[in-house]
Amino acid sequence: MLAGQVREALDLVRELQGTVLDGQAFRGYSGWTRAASGVGALGAAAVMSRGFYPATNWAHVIGWGALFVAALFLNAGALLYWFWFDPRVRRDVRRLRPILDSVAPLAVGGALTYGLLQHRLFDPLFGVWMCMFGLTNWASRLVLPRPIAWVGIFYILCGAVWLALPGAAFLNPWPMGLIFFAGELAGGLILHFDQTRYLSWIRSPEPGAAATRTTP
Repeated sequence: MLAGQVREALDLVRELQGTVLDGQAFRGYSGWTRAASGVGALGAAAVMSRGFYPATNWAHVIGWGALFVAALFLNAGALLYWFWFDPRVRRDVRRLRPILDSVAPLAVGGALTYGLLQHRLFDPLFGVWMCMFGLTNWASRLVLPRPIAWVGIFYILCGAVWLALPGAAFLNPWPMGLIFFAGELAGGLILHFDQTRYLSWIRSPEPGAAATRTTP
């Protein structure tokens, strides 16, 4: 009798833990696609640093813009796949609410980018983009793994340094490429290992089953 009650209590605790984890954590972002975006930033820097690429501000704006759009579609595709096919999500649109945390930083970053381009101010763009990504990570720290906050701090510090750095040149793509490669790779690894631990946890044997095996 006592062993049965213990098993039921352990099963209830496990169910409650799973409910809390699913309710608080957002697992719609893919670590692999985020890391791929970082690799793409490094590749874009390599291309734009080559002699055949036009050494003009607008050509570099187009290059970075193309990378942003590609990364956006890549990550959005992974997010939609998670929403549509993950049985734990059940296509519940309420599970997408944490995405709203990223809207404000992205909107402000977009407005600042538009304003700088309107005034033909290109050199501050990297700093604005770094701070924008930093605030996006920081705003998501409550629903993503805690170390993601450090990625946000990294981006914000790099952006602040860039904005204060005399002689920072937009036509040098390597600072942008290297910083975003490091940041997105770190963020992708954080998400990937957190997802791996989560899947391992939910697939582990039920406590009740273990108790049954050890009870005479």
